[in-house]
Amino acid sequence: MKAILNRTKGDKVIWAVVLILSFVSLLAVYSSTGSLAYRMDKNASYFLVKQVMVLGLGLVIIYLVHKVNYLKFKKWAQVLFMISIPLLLYTLVFGAKINEGSRWIKLPVINLTFQTSDLAKLALFMFLARVLSKKQEVIKDFRNGFIPVLTPVAITCALIAPANLSTALMLGFTCCILFFIGRTQVKHIAMLALAGIVGVVLLFGISKMTGMGRASTWEQRIEDFTGGVKVDANGNEIKKEEVFQVQQAKIAIANGGITGRGPGNSQQRNFLPHPYSDFIYSIIIEEYGLIGGAVIVFLYLLFLWRSILIFRRCPYAFGAFLAVGLSITLVFQAMLNMAVNVHLVPVTGLTLPMVSMGGSSIWFTSIAIGVVLSVSRYVDEMEGKEKAAREKREAQALYGESEEEAEDEVDEEQEEIAVRALKNKKAVPAA
Repeated sequence: MKAILNRTKGDKVIWAVVLILSFVSLLAVYSSTGSLAYRMDKNASYFLVKQVMVLGLGLVIIYLVHKVNYLKFKKWAQVLFMISIPLLLYTLVFGAKINEGSRWIKLPVINLTFQTSDLAKLALFMFLARVLSKKQEVIKDFRNGFIPVLTPVAITCALIAPANLSTALMLGFTCCILFFIGRTQVKHIAMLALAGIVGVVLLFGISKMTGMGRASTWEQRIEDFTGGVKVDANGNEIKKEEVFQVQQAKIAIANGGITGRGPGNSQQRNFLPHPYSDFIYSIIIEEYGLIGGAVIVFLYLLFLWRSILIFRRCPYAFGAFLAVGLSITLVFQAMLNMAVNVHLVPVTGLTLPMVSMGGSSIWFTSIAIGVVLSVSRYVDEMEGKEKAAREKREAQALYGESEEEAEDEVDEEQEEIAVRALKNKKAVPAA
């Protein structure tokens, strides 16, 4: 364990945030899956053990990815993006149908299902960071600068939107923020936003006229959010599941008060249809109160702030765009999920990253966090080298040493460090 901690690099605050969120996830999932375990005739600890395994593998993924030099992601970005496009097309046509939308595909050998949009998000921000960093000199030009960075975003969002409009809108909004950070002209971003609105209206209209797609679902969610009521032929109000979910989430939040009912004492977990995924935040507030809910918000904002610091410290554009792009989309997804739980926006189906019960979604989130930590590790190493060089120059100026003498001292010191490290390495197996 000590050897692993010594090899763990990157922003320590981000590591702490990830570990705390993982611990919160275990508590919340264990508390909210009691009814699910009963309905599926499973042991009460079944889903807790499953979540422990998923999060454990997620932490391993973060560790392995953060050890990779982030510059390698620049080479892999184009390949991942080219893989994600046909996968999105396949999912749109042949994917598993959920609420009239194809979002999932199943891998034939291992029977693992995953949302291709999770892979597409990761691939898109890697590829977008690559293109943005290359186009900085001409980024103000519409044809040579803006069109090349707009194209991958438009293709990805267009393929995701028919089955998962909320994810497509989230991606589009996050990419607009990244465009702004990447010095794209504001008028070009405004044109993109306008085109996005027109595209959504056209998609809704075509789906409404043809009867294909999810127009009825989107319309129902807007009506539910605005308080619209549907009645049957006899004039009785039609009870809808999404309205019921929001109502139960509100009750859970009201029951929580300031300090909450305490761990494992939620009552609405027995009434909410999905208390372990989409509405897990309301269960957290019910058990840990307003204080617990505020802590979760603070953790995500802290993650974003540390990622922005990495962005500001990174000397190269690709690493800076990569870190801030991935962190913004994760935090924005978390804020949307929490906004749904407190009924600030319509129901979207987005989960709470690293907290909601899941499998592949947590692993793709872990890859994104690992990439951010990889950039952080590189920045720390670069600053360490600069600090050593600065101290060397200060020693030369203070003691009047020649450059050769100072280099000899540095070489001797590095040799001593290497010898100590070799001894420690040999001592680890013996311990």
